[in-house]
Amino acid sequence: MTPDYPSAMRPTTTHLLYLHGFRSSPQSMKARKVAARVQAEHPDVTWWCPQLPPSPAEAMALVMQGTASWPRETMAVVGSSLGGFYARWFSLQTGCPAVLLNPAPFPARDLSTYIGEQTAWHDPEERFFFQPGFVDELRAQQADIDRLAARQPATPEGLFAIVAQGDEVLDWREMQAFCAGGTVRLLEGSDHAISDFDDHVDALFGFLNL
Repeated sequence: MTPDYPSAMRPTTTHLLYLHGFRSSPQSMKARKVAARVQAEHPDVTWWCPQLPPSPAEAMALVMQGTASWPRETMAVVGSSLGGFYARWFSLQTGCPAVLLNPAPFPARDLSTYIGEQTAWHDPEERFFFQPGFVDELRAQQADIDRLAARQPATPEGLFAIVAQGDEVLDWREMQAFCAGGTVRLLEGSDHAISDFDDHVDALFGFLNL
């Protein structure tokens, strides 16, 4: 079976960052599955899946600070939903390859209806307030992506995306356009959570050269 991505001579990933989605956490299904495989098969890989603060600006400041000493040549990022938007931003800032899982292409638009108190998916007792200013922070990050992507277009070996046509939250056509230039594995069905993630995790690790 031929892989989805080019057989580029990319170095083996030594440092892997995972960014979860809106209202999510490191306890998400996909984050746990990737973490378990890294631990079992690649214990020497540095793995980091931080709990991201609600503020997009604070979230990206956290990951930039936490990865400041990471080797740019051998690190990579995986992001799901809002985390996929963040991963695209992070990849453009650092030059590292990115895996996007049903990435949110227009979070400033879509999350503007979520202003107010929210609960965390994996702990309903945990609450946070999504402030109006956070939408402005997302707009600023979108502007960064647009500006940097114009100079650094996505490439098949630099960006790998899994996009589900059955996503009940995001429009797959918008997601596909967001990943234009990269390698896109387009799923005919599935859902926003990519419940059939086990069927695609090999492709993810293949892209990371792990």
